[in-house]
This record gives sequence, structure tokens and C-alpha cells, in this order.
Amino acid sequence: MAQKKLRIGLIGAGGNMRARHIPGLRALADVDLVAVCNRRPTSTRAAAREHGIPRTFERWQDLVADPDIDAIVIGTWPYLHCPVTLAALESGKHVLTEARMALNAAEAHRMLAAARRYPALVTQVVPSPYGLKGDQVMQELIEGGYLGALREVQVYSLTDALADEAAPLSWRQDAALSGYNMLTLGILQETLLRWLPPPVQVLAQVHAFVPTRIDPESGVNRAVGTPDSVQVLAVLEDGARAVYQLSGVMPFSQGAGIRLYGTEGVLHYDLDQDRIYGLTRRAGTRPAKGARLEEIPIPEEKALEWRVEAEFAEAIRGGTPVRFTDFTTGVRYMEFTEAVARSAQRGEAVTLPLEEFEPQEAED
Repeated sequence: MAQKKLRIGLIGAGGNMRARHIPGLRALADVDLVAVCNRRPTSTRAAAREHGIPRTFERWQDLVADPDIDAIVIGTWPYLHCPVTLAALESGKHVLTEARMALNAAEAHRMLAAARRYPALVTQVVPSPYGLKGDQVMQELIEGGYLGALREVQVYSLTDALADEAAPLSWRQDAALSGYNMLTLGILQETLLRWLPPPVQVLAQVHAFVPTRIDPESGVNRAVGTPDSVQVLAVLEDGARAVYQLSGVMPFSQGAGIRLYGTEGVLHYDLDQDRIYGLTRRAGTRPAKGARLEEIPIPEEKALEWRVEAEFAEAIRGGTPVRFTDFTTGVRYMEFTEAVARSAQRGEAVTLPLEEFEPQEAED
């Protein structure tokens, strides 16, 4: 007998949903997009017409409660990720939620706890696309001793995305909608967690060089709720030191990348170009003084492609564990992001994992 199609409802058919998730889900033979709900009824109807989705809902709560829907894909801004996820799981539905995972670490932990209460349901966070292509190669190089013992890490993302002072306030700059998420800090940290031990301490400073912008909905000049410049010092679990520099107010974009420095070698992942560069003396050779990093090819058979929607469906159909990205990883990068915000607010180092979320030992 033919397998019953997986019936999926969409909540928040925004840019990433239209660019990635809808085409990715449409490409799967065993999936039907059956319902959609946006913030406004007019937008909901437009999305339904554009993508041939048969049913529309004015309230996301009604879509989540519908018994004829098997799974929910959440494409809203972060402020709704937690409530929609909790309601969906309680209604017996699988969940794929857009990054960033939640407003803050507390919400992320609530989502993880709910996922653990319903282990038969698949829960997945849309992964960071950074570093996916070369992920297997990077892991093999690091595990094979290319770096030796890790000593230093440099993470950078320097863009002109927010350099125009006349540009209107974006949802990403509204703390009520985006929470502690700032620039691309969370998704860069998610990429780093695939390759390296987690941080155990952070010391940060943040700043908004453009402190106010015009809210496009109200026309009012409002304070910007998230920084456009972030610097972080971190200590990793293995004792290595990391430096993060992120900015959205460069006059010209300077790209994004991760550089790893060890006792034996150096690796540089150019996140914009999806290229890996390196230099090592692990084979007993000593590179000449001033030698430049050389490109390390990513073989076609090892290059990973975007297949998030397929992985979600496969996890539901076959019970395969989610790799990119599970809720546990989402919690880890949300704790890191919040630790950065707390450190900047307090002017002191913050320890990870965040103390209030650590399991408490039972009293005698």
C-alpha cells in the first residue's frame, strides 16, 4: 500500500520559508503542504495562493490544534518559536522551527524539556548553513590531528548590513521579537560547536553605533534593542582561548570565517566562499617561514548539501536521529548568546553552562 503523505502546516511564511523550506518540502514526494497561517489574514491568503496551499488559518493556535495536520514548520520571528513549539508538541505534532531557536535560554530549555516529554515526536531547529558543505572535512582534519592541540580560535563576521543609518528598524533589532539574539552570533556558535568543545566562560562587550531607527510600522523613531557590534573573549572546555568579532556597521563587508590555531597547524574556514585553507607540520615537515595557507579541497563525495526538510521528513518516517540541528544543540548556542548579553550588561565574565539551568543534585 502507498504510504500516507505527511501533512504539514506552515506558521509564518516569510522569506526563509519561501526561499528554502517550501521548495524543499515540495520536492519530497511523501509530503503535502496543507495549511498556512501568517501574522495577517491578507498575507496568509497571499501565501496560500502563491504556493497552492489549500487551507488558511487566522490564528496559529487553530492551525496547531487541527487533527488533520501531522507536523508544523515554524517560520516566524523568534518570539513565537517557544509558544508554538510547546502547543504543537502538546497537540501531538512534530516540529521544525526556524533559527534562532528562541528569545532566550529559558525558552530554549522549556522547548527541550517539552521535546523530552514527547520522545516519539521529532523536534528540529533549522541549522546554521555556515560550514555545512565542508563539515565532514573539517571534522576529519581536526580528529586526525591536523591542528595538534587547539590553542586559539578566531570567529569573525564583518558586514555592512546595518551601516545605513537611514535604514528602518528591522525585527532583528527589536528585542521583543528577537530576544537576546544578536547579529549572527548564534548561528556562528552553532557552527563552531560542530567542531570544537563548548565555551565555559565568556567576557563580552556590545554596542549599538546606530542607537535609534525609524519603526516602519509606527513611523516612530525607536531605540534599537540589539547591538550592531559585538566582541567576545571565551575560554573553551579544553582550555583553548577564543575571540569573536562581529559587526554589521562596516563601510564595506569583510566576510565571515573561523580560524583555528593549534600546536601543529592552522585551519581557516571561509564561511562566505565555503572554502577551507590550512597549513600543518604534523607530517614531520616544517613549512617555510612566511608560508601561506593552502586550500584544502572539499571532495564532492564529502560535501554536504542543504537537506533540512528531507532530514525532518526522514526522521518522522524512519526514526533517524536529527543531526542538523537538535534541540540540545539549540539550547547550547542560546545559553552562549545569553551569556554574552549578560556579560556585556554586567561588565564581568559569565560561566557556562548557565547556573540556573544546571540539574540540581538531590538533597540527602
